[in-house]
Amino acid sequence: MKNQLLFVLIILLGISTNLLAQNTEKNMRTTSKKATLIYVGDPMCSWCYGFAPELSAAIKQLNDKVEVQLIMGGLRPYNTETMGDLGDFLKDHWQHVAEASQQPFNYDILSDTNFVYDTEPPSRAVLVVRKLKPEMELPFFKAVQKAFYADNKNTHDVATYTEIAKTYGIDAANFKAEFESEAMKQAVRDDFANAGEMGVRGFPTVILQKNEKLFLICNGYAKAAEVVKGVEELLER
Repeated sequence: MKNQLLFVLIILLGISTNLLAQNTEKNMRTTSKKATLIYVGDPMCSWCYGFAPELSAAIKQLNDKVEVQLIMGGLRPYNTETMGDLGDFLKDHWQHVAEASQQPFNYDILSDTNFVYDTEPPSRAVLVVRKLKPEMELPFFKAVQKAFYADNKNTHDVATYTEIAKTYGIDAANFKAEFESEAMKQAVRDDFANAGEMGVRGFPTVILQKNEKLFLICNGYAKAAEVVKGVEELLER
């Protein structure tokens, strides 16, 4: 029912050729005529972390049938709440995700009452990789998720991201300069705005773009088989 409601919302908000053209200008990095699997998520979204293996499996099964595009949705960007404010809520939430997905969680960070739960910095870090090495954007996104949820790395420290970036052959100094630039801070705001314009309010959300139309595949955690089935049915139409 939630999926159906969001699909209706997407239609009512007028996701049409004009918005698609804007979306393409901002985010598409390919001239391919393949359908595009658009993934709207946030590196610090726990359900997105839980969904990560399912998304990877779905992309592998779809093989070369689709291009993949990421949009940073903005879960709690510019948030000022700390783990002291959110810790109990997040612990309960993370336990549900761990049970559903079997993804590993380290709950120690919930005890750091000074840690501010702001999802803008990791989202901006993903956009840096989108610019410097776009083919590594999704692997980097998943690596940031693991760094936070499994390893409890500090997502406010640029060193968290440069260490990951180096494993993908990205120079740490170049990464840091881009990460701290005003252009990249604006770029991530643009991603957040784009997700909002698409009517996406929850993460993870997967949308298929085919023939200048957008179709909701899932809103919320889903298994790979559900994603693949939804995409393949639409591709066959």
